[in-house]
Amino acid sequence: METRFFGTTEEDIQQAAEIIKEGGLVAFPTETVYGLGADALNPEAVGKVYAAKGRPSDNPMIVHISSKNDLSHLTFEITDDIRKLMDAFWPGPLTMVVPAAPVVPRVTTGGLDTVAVRMPSDPVAAALITSSETPIAAPSANLSGRPSPTSARHVIDDLDGRIDAIIQGGDCQVGIESTVVDMTGAVPAVLRPGIITAERLSQALGKTVEIDPAMNVKTADFKPKSPGMKYKHYAPKAEMIIYKGDREKVYLAMSEEKLRRTGYGQKVEIIMYDDSEPEKAAREFFAKLRACDKAGVDVILAAAMREDGVGFAVMNRMFKSAGYNIVEV
Repeated sequence: METRFFGTTEEDIQQAAEIIKEGGLVAFPTETVYGLGADALNPEAVGKVYAAKGRPSDNPMIVHISSKNDLSHLTFEITDDIRKLMDAFWPGPLTMVVPAAPVVPRVTTGGLDTVAVRMPSDPVAAALITSSETPIAAPSANLSGRPSPTSARHVIDDLDGRIDAIIQGGDCQVGIESTVVDMTGAVPAVLRPGIITAERLSQALGKTVEIDPAMNVKTADFKPKSPGMKYKHYAPKAEMIIYKGDREKVYLAMSEEKLRRTGYGQKVEIIMYDDSEPEKAAREFFAKLRACDKAGVDVILAAAMREDGVGFAVMNRMFKSAGYNIVEV
């Protein structure tokens, strides 16, 4: 397949929208990561997304809309709590899991009777959805299991020749995927942490928002309610080790390990962020992993951040990237 490349002009976006309407696949920028889009209501088109990514079929898609009014087409139940979160965080990096209307194909929901929906704030994403005249199902535009793409170059590296088109926008400003919150239970529960924290959701709702305990399940014997819960995600080609503990001890341990590994002739990279800059870590983390791949790094040594607020979301990705390969110091 020959992949077409588009810019972000109105004409480019319209041409990309025609591909979506015809059942094709288009990668496009959002504020979080690049998405691989297909008509969410076309089962054959959504099936192509799974095939292009090598994505397990029980890993549900997120459906992207460009207007709050579009949510009523995808679910029969919009509660006061859902409206509060829409008003507070849409458009933006928040995904809500809601009961799915019959119009949503089961291939889009990963076989579930719920659907995950978000309204991106990126103007290119919004224009593409509007021009396509349909909700767009879009997981991250990468090969399944690889670090999520935060630039058009990352998408090209993984999917050139596997999809119909790529819209080449700018680098993503958030850098990690949207927060996913399950709105179908008695208490809202975060299924995937993101830049919008559970604390901010609780504040907007005036009630407690839980963290789903399944988020940290490390086995494959459960059915995921959200992307990123079950399968190995975000993995670089290099071996990756996370160091947890006192910052000075962590730095010393990583330095010693780097010296030892380089003595064996291995190429080693250290990733270390200050606890005061979780947003920077979120924005750069996936790009750093891909840069390590490009540079032929053998081992990545990463320092754990404090697991609160946005740092919790960064560490969720870091742990999965390393396959929970953790050293306590």
